[in-house]
Amino acid sequence: MDAHSRGRADGSDPADQWVLNPRTGDYELRPDGAAPPPPPVPRRRTPHTPGPRPDGPRDRPPGPRDRDGGPAADGPRDAHRRKRKQPKKSGRRKALMWTGGTLGLVLVAGSAFAYYWYDRLYGNIDTVDIGDVGSDTVLGDGPADILVIGNDVRTGKGNEAYGNRDNVTGHADTTLLFHVAGDRSNATVVSIPRDLMTEIPDCETRTADGSTKTVPGSQGATRFNESYGVEGRDPGCTMRTVEQLTGVDVDHFMMFDFNAVKTLSTAVGGVEVCLEKPLKDTEGGTDLDLPAGKSTIQGEDALSFLRNRHGLKNESDLDRIGMQQKFVASMLRRLKEDTLGSPSTMLDVADAATKSLTVDKGIGSPGKLLALAGELGKIDLRNITLMTLPVIDNPDEPTPVTVVPDPVKAPQVFSMLRDDVSFTEVKKQRKKAEDEQDALLRGERAEASAVHVDVLNGGGPQGAAQDTVVWLRDSEGVSRSSNQGNAPAKVARTRLVYAPDQAGQARRLADLMGLPAAALKPSADAGDGPMTLTLGPDFKKAGVPVATPKKVDVPQSRADDKMCEG
Repeated sequence: MDAHSRGRADGSDPADQWVLNPRTGDYELRPDGAAPPPPPVPRRRTPHTPGPRPDGPRDRPPGPRDRDGGPAADGPRDAHRRKRKQPKKSGRRKALMWTGGTLGLVLVAGSAFAYYWYDRLYGNIDTVDIGDVGSDTVLGDGPADILVIGNDVRTGKGNEAYGNRDNVTGHADTTLLFHVAGDRSNATVVSIPRDLMTEIPDCETRTADGSTKTVPGSQGATRFNESYGVEGRDPGCTMRTVEQLTGVDVDHFMMFDFNAVKTLSTAVGGVEVCLEKPLKDTEGGTDLDLPAGKSTIQGEDALSFLRNRHGLKNESDLDRIGMQQKFVASMLRRLKEDTLGSPSTMLDVADAATKSLTVDKGIGSPGKLLALAGELGKIDLRNITLMTLPVIDNPDEPTPVTVVPDPVKAPQVFSMLRDDVSFTEVKKQRKKAEDEQDALLRGERAEASAVHVDVLNGGGPQGAAQDTVVWLRDSEGVSRSSNQGNAPAKVARTRLVYAPDQAGQARRLADLMGLPAAALKPSADAGDGPMTLTLGPDFKKAGVPVATPKKVDVPQSRADDKMCEG
């Protein structure tokens, strides 16, 4: 990976820069590590010695005077005057002094401890400069999308059994697109198969000397896992590949390696898994022997479990993804239910996570990662959906070993992600869906033969206007449709402009093309001519609905689903 950074540039240890100031008794941060100046030496007081005075001899030092100015008389009352006692400190005042002193000590020690951990976590984190892709903010207003990349690099202690490959950056093995809803009420995690065939675009990468080079994209479709590591492709290339595939703008990436699974699962005290039948695998790198039912695994067993595909239904990568999703859900539950209440465990988890973590510079500090975790922690586990990108076997292979996106279901999933539609029954989202049932779509429909419309291309695929007119005429009976070529300017979304008395025609066309209510634009200036349909970037092809579906029929689970009951 190019353009990495870790910790302090000058190699100094900021934990050594906290110095005790003897003047104040407090610890102070001194960047140069120099000790503070020594405290001043107290002045010695010369004791009074009785002796002759310039105005005459004195037999004794002056003492208290009586009211007449002469020497005070001896006696109990005089003794009391000479030995007047200071008032005793109250118990409350003593308590306050002790409490204040203790609190001060705790604050100093706590500040140094917090600074130590902050700097330690800061030094753990690797960052990559991915150029102009992604976002500079942690989580701004509205939805956010984070790409979690599981890197299959096998360097490092304990990974020899998996086929250690020195000086290799690895590939994008397990990849999750984490979509966070704009109102933070829900989230969707979509697994992208490593053997998915897709096109990889050209991408700019930053080299160690700060220069920029462009890595050429793939010539045609290739495996998705080659979007990272091949020909010097960095995580920004994987982000660009996902953006091209889904149409979703990815804000940040987080990349973990093999060691992250081992250290994280150990830091949380193990992750509960459940098997319908015993699992024994001696080919996955390490011996794995788990009984049927519940088990708690960590370390090498956790990694071996996630990489295992033997004994699964089809022994395929898709089967393994299903097991990985259950493992992730179980770890999320463990983190939220058990870890958040234990500061020491939280530090262990943070230390373990950051040691195996690489992120973009937009979230490349403990503070930013903490802010990100805080936002994600607000989401109820039952409103976190996990699914695999809908795929079918690759039709270009006689004996398919790779997959391609499902031509119907995959675009529906992408559309729901882009438009921030929840896959869960969240009250806010249900209300939003109900509000979108605009009155414009309620009412009578004209016959298809009565629909009169001009079609223009304002950002759709090349030839989309002509293809749509042919489809409307030949398949849907809209004979009064015509192709008007390219629109004067591109539009952000497909829209249908019509006169108020053409509402029935507009509703019929919306039904035929799957237009959302937001696409309908009644206008008093439309005149008596045909309606105007301008196709935007959200238009894919004739016959594919433009409107975002409210749900899609794909296998999915929730983060609060138990791996096994009882």
